[in-house]
Amino acid sequence: VAERYTNVVGLGSDITISVGMDAIARNFPERFFSMGIAEQNAMGVAAGLALEGKIPFVASYATFIVMRTLDQLRVSVCYNKLPVKIGGAHSGISVGPDGATHQALEDIAALRALPYLVVLSPADATQTEKAVWAAVEQYDGPVYIRYGREAVPDFTHINDKFCVGKSDVVAEGNDCAIYATGHMVWEAMMAYEMLKHDGIECTVVNLYSIKPIDTETIIQTAKFCNCAVTAEEHQQMGGMGSAVLEILARNYPIPVEMVGMNDCFGESGNPQELMAKYGLDRHAIVKAVKRVLQRKIL
Repeated sequence: VAERYTNVVGLGSDITISVGMDAIARNFPERFFSMGIAEQNAMGVAAGLALEGKIPFVASYATFIVMRTLDQLRVSVCYNKLPVKIGGAHSGISVGPDGATHQALEDIAALRALPYLVVLSPADATQTEKAVWAAVEQYDGPVYIRYGREAVPDFTHINDKFCVGKSDVVAEGNDCAIYATGHMVWEAMMAYEMLKHDGIECTVVNLYSIKPIDTETIIQTAKFCNCAVTAEEHQQMGGMGSAVLEILARNYPIPVEMVGMNDCFGESGNPQELMAKYGLDRHAIVKAVKRVLQRKIL
């Protein structure tokens, strides 16, 4: 992106390599600024650069670049609708050994309430690259891109469209709709295969754009299935699942089960073991689908 757009600049907060900002620092050193462990300052500088015609990308661990900078993000960036692009890395509990302080599980809830801010949650590496392009080419305002730390399957196709405000229906079946985002889309696809063996056919929707969200597809798939499960690596309250429930409550109320953190913090541990312990994997999705099917209105 920086090769194509000469006004793109990068800002890091001490952890340049681990959040994927090292390429711009290496290839365009005159356009990269290391702000140290000072996320509030980084966001303020990003706002200033945007006011001078730059497109700043500022990245850090999601729990720090969001929760520490909410004041600067709200007043300096969003209030002025500035084209600051924010990378929230190491999101979710799958950060693993870094523990609860580094596991961003509230960032979507905090950011959904900020006017003018687009929130994107790509499912894999291919979609993350598309999200970066979309942040520059599809919206001239603030954009938050949420991504994880662990190596996960890269399963989306390079030719698939990625549009702010849209989604991908990656599987179809009329027993239950599964709305998933981020890495949980892969877990939902694995749950789809497991449920298929039990004779349960599900629709799986990749909600990579959380704000704005694909209201039309959510309503259509809800009417097709008449029950749903939401799955995200985030607190159940205020996240993608809450966004889905708001749409369904207004347009087509159906039974829904939520897969997500249940009002608690994480802990240090192996990422997959943590996902299993806190009910954030394919097995948890399967159980949620079977629970909601018992409440389905035929």
